[in-house]
Amino acid sequence: MNKLTRKEVHWVLYDVGNSAFVMLLSTIIPIYFNHLAASAGIAPHDYLAYWGYAASLVTLLVVLTGPLLGALSDMRNMKKRIFTMSVLMGIIACVCLGLPTTWIGFLLVFIIAKAGYSLSLIFYDSMLADITDNERMDRVSSAGYAWGYIGSCVPFVICLGVVLFYEPIGISFRLAMGIAFVIAALWWLVLSLPLHKSYKQLHYVETDKQLLLSSFRNIGRTLKDMAGNKYIFLFVIGFFFYIDGVYTIIDMAAAYGEAVGLDTTGLLLALLVTQIVAFPFALLFGKLAHKYKAENLITVCIIAYFFIAVFAIFLDSQWKFWLLAVCVGMFQGGIQALSRSYFTKIIPA
Repeated sequence: MNKLTRKEVHWVLYDVGNSAFVMLLSTIIPIYFNHLAASAGIAPHDYLAYWGYAASLVTLLVVLTGPLLGALSDMRNMKKRIFTMSVLMGIIACVCLGLPTTWIGFLLVFIIAKAGYSLSLIFYDSMLADITDNERMDRVSSAGYAWGYIGSCVPFVICLGVVLFYEPIGISFRLAMGIAFVIAALWWLVLSLPLHKSYKQLHYVETDKQLLLSSFRNIGRTLKDMAGNKYIFLFVIGFFFYIDGVYTIIDMAAAYGEAVGLDTTGLLLALLVTQIVAFPFALLFGKLAHKYKAENLITVCIIAYFFIAVFAIFLDSQWKFWLLAVCVGMFQGGIQALSRSYFTKIIPA
């Protein structure tokens, strides 16, 4: 495969940018929430449940708004606009995560930040059809996740240094967390600018004056087309179930590990290892997709995640969490990247 084109590089850079927030999302953010909740006298099993409820609420918000916004983004010159609004929503909320002093306030800001991030991915993923062709999709999609994993380590290490050594630096723990959120937000913002500048929407439907009505019509056409194509329909149903399991493990890992009494610093370092391991394996799955069917590789990843989830039930020591972190890193990038590129290839551009 030839080297990435300029547009493909800009697209990959957004994965690198938003991964700084994702890294905080799976490490520092839930631990800080646990700190705020514990300070308010909330029991560990309760604040773990509240964290899970918040993550589920974000999913529900995206489910309710995603199809409508997705249909709107299919119209001429709309995708970049809606993408930009979603990105700014996530970035601004990320900066504001350092402001709340109560666990409830923090949870509300977190929901907004996570919703902005999740919505931006709807439009970002759909841009893949505009920036590359079918033969390169698996490789480009895998490159996005791979460089996102390794790139996120840069701001994360800086944030981790600020959070772990706030006392020698001479600042409060709360201020250290606020600085970490600002660093992640700036990284996200700066690396989203190249894509915002260079992206051109090539595939679209014509826009009329009744945007809302047209959006619902587009949703109706999409559902009708999906029902008439069993491959698309079955994949969407399967994706609904397995990707939620993947993201649940990513979102709940740190909170779950701390709730069962594992060392916080060890948890953070283990999750950093996950990112490092995920980098070569994401690229590997992209290469394997040229030799084997993407759907078969996705199935391998699903089976691996099943055993990872079963193993997590018996998590009671630090070494088991480290082993779990390595195993997740091996399959995390592959299942996400190939799912994205496979779906992009089987649906109309």
